[in-house]
Amino acid sequence: MADFQIRAVSKYIMGAPIKMRRVVNSVRGMRAVDALETLALLPQAAAVPVYKTVKSALANADENYHLDKDDMIIAEIRIDEGPRLRRARYGARGRFKPIKKRLSHITVVLQEDTDYYDDEEE
Repeated sequence: MADFQIRAVSKYIMGAPIKMRRVVNSVRGMRAVDALETLALLPQAAAVPVYKTVKSALANADENYHLDKDDMIIAEIRIDEGPRLRRARYGARGRFKPIKKRLSHITVVLQEDTDYYDDEEE
């Protein structure tokens, strides 16, 4: 059962990918339950959508595959760049100053921790 990979994807999240990657790098490779505790304490605004996506992946594992939440680790967590919203700010003397509002896509892949089962057999 260690081959299961549970995914959760959040698309078109308002926030620059470079700011979200800073949050994601702090929880990469952790147990999912520990990652939720860490994300809840981070001061960055980007931690909120990442928290919701990890929580959604855990709910998918529990509801769809009846897996224990405590055994899940973050196998892969990725922030991809979404489309940019182009807005305008008009400057002096008829100048146009573009504003690019960046969007992000968050992908979380969970899998069961195989080391947990190896420790019990010994």
